[in-house]
Amino acid sequence: MTISPFLTLNDGHRIPQLGLGVYKVPDAAAADTVQVALEAGYRHIDTAALYENEAGVGEGISRVGLPRNDLFVTTKVWNDRHGYDETLRAFDESLGKLGLDFVDLYLIHWPAPRQDRYIETWRALEKLRADGLARSIGVSNFHTHHLDRLLAETDVVPAINQVELHPWLAQESVRAYDAAHGILTEAWSPLARGRAIGNETLDAIGAKHGRSAAQVVIRWHLQLGNVVIPKSVTPSRIRENFDVFDFELDIDDLAAIARLDSGERTGRDPDDLD
Repeated sequence: MTISPFLTLNDGHRIPQLGLGVYKVPDAAAADTVQVALEAGYRHIDTAALYENEAGVGEGISRVGLPRNDLFVTTKVWNDRHGYDETLRAFDESLGKLGLDFVDLYLIHWPAPRQDRYIETWRALEKLRADGLARSIGVSNFHTHHLDRLLAETDVVPAINQVELHPWLAQESVRAYDAAHGILTEAWSPLARGRAIGNETLDAIGAKHGRSAAQVVIRWHLQLGNVVIPKSVTPSRIRENFDVFDFELDIDDLAAIARLDSGERTGRDPDDLD
């Protein structure tokens, strides 16, 4: 069975570079989706309190029965639970729904800068890491100015910065900042919420390699060094998204994809979300 390559986090733990995202997967469908993914070779599942499917994710994990250390599970604290004590309570709730003794990665889902509490929230994550309840900690949707403040005022450098990232929003400055500070960049909405499907440039590259446009984009992420978490509930698509380790994009392919970058988001700007 094919297994994703791993990247090493700045705390020494390893993360499978390709995982399954479960945003907008209903809780009732999450168990089947996770089971299909794990049986296909995925070992990295990314959920969040906001998604309201942590229980289903935990059920899918328990069905397959893989050794816990063979899995990498991420969840996140939502904006309405920022603050030191509230974050610790939110984490306990997520852990209980997942049915796990620890998570591999716990993230601040958004900085919510108007609340001005992400420093307190991060200090709660530092405690969870020290206590072994979250093996690694990181952030999501942080601009570089949010990271500047976090690094200046706290003790632990985030292991991951998970951001919207796809060919139309390549996030070069964020990726460069993350790399300079030993932070891995992780891509959510890696296929631009379906925009990659049917794109002329990506279809042409796919035809050249005998692959789909989605496979081309996932391969692009891998070659950039991103952690990438495509989402699907369709078993055939889940398997297809994982079948990307036996071809490589060449310099012309990468240049053509780079020309798609227009700075367009599919989601909110992190400075605008409370």
